Amino acid sequence: MASYLSHRNPYLAIVTSFAVRNESRASPLSISPIRSRTQVRNRFHLNSSNGNPLNAFSSQDANDPGSALPIEHIKPQTVEELFPLSVPESTEYNLSITVVGASGDLAKKKIFPALFALYYEDCLPENFIIFGYARTKMTDEELRNTISKTLTCRIDKRENCEDKMDQFLKRCFYHSGQYNSEDHFAELNCKLKEKEGGRLSNRLFYLSVPPNIFVDVVRCASLKASSEKGWTRVIVEKPFGRDSESSSELTKCLKQYLSEEQIFRIDHYLGKELVENLSVLRFSNLVFEPLWSRSYIRSVQLIFSEDFGTEGRGGYFDNYGIIRDIMQNHLLQILALFAMEPPVSLDAEDIRNEKVKVLRSMIPLLLENVVVGQYKGHSKDGKSYPGYTDDPTVPNGSITPTFAAAALFINNARWDGVPFLMKAGKALHTRRAEIRVQFRHVPGNLYKRNFGTDLDKATNELVLRVQPDEAIYLKINNKVPGLGMRLDRSDLNLLFRARYPCEIPDAYERLLLDAIEGERRLFIRSDELDAAWALFTPLLKELENKKITPELYPYGSRGPVGAHYLAAKHNVRWGDLGNED
Repeated sequence: MASYLSHRNPYLAIVTSFAVRNESRASPLSISPIRSRTQVRNRFHLNSSNGNPLNAFSSQDANDPGSALPIEHIKPQTVEELFPLSVPESTEYNLSITVVGASGDLAKKKIFPALFALYYEDCLPENFIIFGYARTKMTDEELRNTISKTLTCRIDKRENCEDKMDQFLKRCFYHSGQYNSEDHFAELNCKLKEKEGGRLSNRLFYLSVPPNIFVDVVRCASLKASSEKGWTRVIVEKPFGRDSESSSELTKCLKQYLSEEQIFRIDHYLGKELVENLSVLRFSNLVFEPLWSRSYIRSVQLIFSEDFGTEGRGGYFDNYGIIRDIMQNHLLQILALFAMEPPVSLDAEDIRNEKVKVLRSMIPLLLENVVVGQYKGHSKDGKSYPGYTDDPTVPNGSITPTFAAAALFINNARWDGVPFLMKAGKALHTRRAEIRVQFRHVPGNLYKRNFGTDLDKATNELVLRVQPDEAIYLKINNKVPGLGMRLDRSDLNLLFRARYPCEIPDAYERLLLDAIEGERRLFIRSDELDAAWALFTPLLKELENKKITPELYPYGSRGPVGAHYLAAKHNVRWGDLGNED
């Protein structure tokens, strides 16, 4: 494993080396000049392969009369003695990033712009190169021309923006090859070595390709293009299979060539600013953590809506549907972060351990707690909007859901009985993603007559708006100024663009930097993936085996009526239906 010495941060993070393919070949101390954004935890915590600290010894061995030295003659070694921190000044390090599937939309619109933003902010090491790899025939210059159209200096528009862009593009190269050809990846390896110039190199592969190609790419890259002395890591894009069986098979195949520590399963929603703020809001504010349970919270809603349909992507979408595309990953990951117990620390494994506990505590989804829908054609203001099955890439008669709502429950002491309502859909009335926490009614409310019969209007609600216009706001009740006693509902509002005028980094920027630094907190571990699929696979099979027909809803509406009945069944109402929202 690699460790990093920041050129801006005086701290040194040392990560233990362990016996895994590729990373195990790393030197005991690898230092890379990548800027670390977090303070180092367990600064000199070093373990040997048997789990004992490197500067420790076994008491059993020490008391063994056959030991080479009695315990009183053993001199403890310091970390500095074991691993001298001084390295030759001539030692140079390189980061090589290969974007596999470089000719695709995701690479052009998200990955290359995110890499440029990191370079623009001086978050990449001094020596780095970027290679695009795809089947499309293309020269280095053609790749540069293609990606230059999507690069922007949106962060603060400094005067040297064009210069930085030119310098970045000069570090971008291209190699054409088949995804299943070891020979072509061997050729890529030769080009990487040539550009690395003999420096110790760490290599990151970003797989921006369909999941049926993952294993071929990983096999070829692992066998023919891995780093010989530094680390090798692979970022894998969702979907991670279609169900428990296919996901397990994919993980099994990947682990033939990579260790779990080398696999970074990316869910870009975990890199969103407001999702990161969720843990900060809860664990660093005394006012919230005591309320974070069934005693005070009435329901939790996770809402995702898009105001456009599949629009030419129907062929891809029809293979997965809205449940696999949004609910099983994005929304379920947010739910796990929201509902987890306080972790022991902010270490990646401690956080992911708590998330897995939540997922394993969830009650299996029942069909009676799920509503599925599909948008149909609609005319509004003289404009016609096509239905899902009007998309020429969608098979005739498709019953793939473009909308789903579900009520989930967690069987533990903190959340017993609290409905977690999920809603996700395409071609709805607005674009939004948010977490809504509805608190219980005030017991014996002295002012209930001022609210009339609808006490829901008096319910406090905490909202984290993930997109658009990132915000955190709390709905409270207050008195309207005047002589009478008239109550109103107001928002205590933190609107990020008003409070923080700086540009919020894209989720891909944060996640790419985390992968480079070896920070796994926002990436999905294999047991997390297994637990997530175990929750949704039975439901998906039941929907498909029974050929459940989705309820139709007009393009641009609020979704099928059944979703409102589902919420009412659990004595709550969707929080995104009010005029103020």
